Amino acid sequence: MPEVSEFIAQQNADLINSLPFEDQQDYADARRGWVGGLNPAAVRAEDGRVVWDNEAYTFLEGPAPPCVNPSLWRQSGLVAMHGLYEVIEGIYQVRGLDLSNITFVEGGSGVIVIDPLISTETAAAALALYRQHRGDRPVIAVIYTHSHADHFGGVKGVISQDEVDAGRCRVIAPAGFLKEAVAENVFAGGAMTRRAGYMYGAALSKGPEGQVGAGLGATTSTGTVSLIAPTTEIISTGQQEIVDGVRIVFQLTPDTEAPAEMNFTFPDLGAVCLAENASHTLHNLLTLRGAVVRDAHEWARYLTESITLLTDDITVAFASHHWPTWGNERIVKYLSLHRDVYAYLHDQTLRLLNRGYVGAEIADLIELPPAIEQAWHARGYYGSVSHNVKAIYQRYLGWFDGNPAHLWEHPPEEQAIRYVTAMGGAQAALHHAQEAHSSGDFRWAATVLNHVIFADPQNMAARELQASTFEQLAYGSENGTWRNFFLTGAHELRHGNVGTPTSTASPDFLQALSVEQLLDSLAIRVDGPRSWDERIVIEWALNDSARRIRIVLANGVLTHHPTSTPGADLELELTSDITTLRLLVTGLADPSDLAEAGRLQHSGAIGRWQDLVALLDKPDPAFEIVLP
Repeated sequence: MPEVSEFIAQQNADLINSLPFEDQQDYADARRGWVGGLNPAAVRAEDGRVVWDNEAYTFLEGPAPPCVNPSLWRQSGLVAMHGLYEVIEGIYQVRGLDLSNITFVEGGSGVIVIDPLISTETAAAALALYRQHRGDRPVIAVIYTHSHADHFGGVKGVISQDEVDAGRCRVIAPAGFLKEAVAENVFAGGAMTRRAGYMYGAALSKGPEGQVGAGLGATTSTGTVSLIAPTTEIISTGQQEIVDGVRIVFQLTPDTEAPAEMNFTFPDLGAVCLAENASHTLHNLLTLRGAVVRDAHEWARYLTESITLLTDDITVAFASHHWPTWGNERIVKYLSLHRDVYAYLHDQTLRLLNRGYVGAEIADLIELPPAIEQAWHARGYYGSVSHNVKAIYQRYLGWFDGNPAHLWEHPPEEQAIRYVTAMGGAQAALHHAQEAHSSGDFRWAATVLNHVIFADPQNMAARELQASTFEQLAYGSENGTWRNFFLTGAHELRHGNVGTPTSTASPDFLQALSVEQLLDSLAIRVDGPRSWDERIVIEWALNDSARRIRIVLANGVLTHHPTSTPGADLELELTSDITTLRLLVTGLADPSDLAEAGRLQHSGAIGRWQDLVALLDKPDPAFEIVLP
C-alpha cells in the first residue's frame, strides 16, 4: 500500500465523520431488482481483447484504504455493481457493463432499447444477458437520450443498419442529435480524446493505489464505437410516440448535460427516464476532457420543468447512469436537490463575480447549503463544485479575469524559466516545493514543481517529487476524475507518455458527416504559416445533389461556398457526393485512383489536390500534458 501523508489521512478521516455513512438507502436501491449477471463479468472483442472487465473492481469491498477518499470509495463500490435489474414491471436495466446503463422496455411484440452503451461488444453482451432471463425478444426501437457517445456508441451491438433501412426498427433521438453527436469529434476530438485518457485513468491499473472509478461509472469500455442515424426526431416537449404499444411522452432539455438531450415518461408504466440530467453525482458544467461550457441556469430550469411535469402516478425514476429512485416523494426531493445544486452554484457564482471575485477565488469561497452538502447524489464524484464554479465564470466572463497583469503573460515555458530564476534556481525552487510537500500544502508544491519541470523537463528530481505530490492529491480526491488526472500525471512523469489509449473515433461518425462538416474538418487541419502565400481553388460538382461547391485556400484559410462561376484550378465531378468526397478528405483515396475507378472526372491541374493535402497538419494523439 502506498505511503499516504498524515495530512491526507486526517482529511479522509474527518470526511467519514462529516457525511452520513450510516445511510444505506443507496445500497438498497442499487441492489433492488437484481435478476442475474455475467460470470465472469468481462466482455471480449472478436479478436480476443478484453473491452470491459468488471472483475477488476472486486477489490471495492470493506472500509476505504488510506489511499482512497472514503466517499469516492463508497461511490465506486456502488457503480461497480453489475447485472440485469428489474426497475418496474416491463422495464429492465443492465448496469455495470460500461460507463453508462442500457435499459430495456418491453412492448407488445418486442423490446425498446434505451442508450446502447459505448461499445457494440458491451451492448451485445447486455442484450444477451437480458434475453437470457426475459426471452429472445426482437429490438423494435432504440432511443438515444442524448448526443454523447456512451449513449449511442454500442447501437450496432443491438440492431443493424439493414434493420433500420428496412423499417423493422426505429431510432428515436432529440432534435439536433446527429449534428451534435459528430460535431465535437470533428473539431476538437483529438485533444478531447487525449485528455479523456487522463479523465478515466485509461493507463492506470485498477486497485486501491490506482483507478477506482470515475464517479459516473467505473470507466469506459474500449470496444467498437458505432452510430446509426435517427429515423424519428423529438422536436417539442409533450410530443407523444407509441412504440410497440408503449406510450412515451417526451420533454426536450437542450443545452443541459448535452446540447441535444431529452427526458421522457412512460405514463402507463409509472416510470420516468431522466437521461443524464439527474444522476447520483454532481455533474460537470465543463468536463475535464474539454467541451463547450454547459448552462447551469438552463439545467436548473429544465429540472424545475421536470418536477412540474411529474404526475402522482410516477413511482420510479431511472437514468442513463447509476441506480433508480423509487417513490414519488423521493423522486421529487431527488430532482429538487439536483435543481438546487446547479441553481445555487450558478447564482452564487454570479453574485460573487459581480462583487469582483475571480473564478479561482469563488471556487474556494463557495460552500453548499447543508441539505445539499449531505445529499449523496449531489456530491462531486464526476463534476465538482470547484471546476463547475470556474466553468460558470468562464461561460459569462471568459478566460480574462480583468487584471491587466494577466492580459499578456508569457506562455508556460517562458514563465517557468523566469519563475525558477526568481526563486534562486532549480535547487532553491525544489527546496521550496519539498517544504510545501512536507507541510501538506500539495497545491502549492504542484505549482512550484510545474515551473521547475517546464523550465527543465529532464529534472528527474522535480518530476519524482511532482509525481509524489500528484499521488497525495489523488488520495484525497473525492472526485473520481480528479483522482484519475492526478494519478495519470504521476504515471507519465515516471514512465513516459501513454498517448491516447482509447478512442471514440469511428467510421460511422465519418459516415454521418455532412459535406459542410467534411470540408470544415479539412479547414482546421490547414497549417496556416506554411499556407500564407498559397492560393488553391478547387471546385466540386456533386452529382447526387446537383450542387457545386468551391473551396478556396488563401491567406492560410480554407473556405467553402456554393458556386456556379468558372475559374477553379481544378474541377472534380463526383459520381457519388458524400462517399467519394469522404474518401478524398480522409486521404483514403487519391483523385487519380478514383478517376480510374470511374468515380470521379476532373479537369484542370490534378496536382493541385496533392498541393492542398501537403499543407494539412495531422493531430498528435500523444501531445504532452504534464511536460512542455
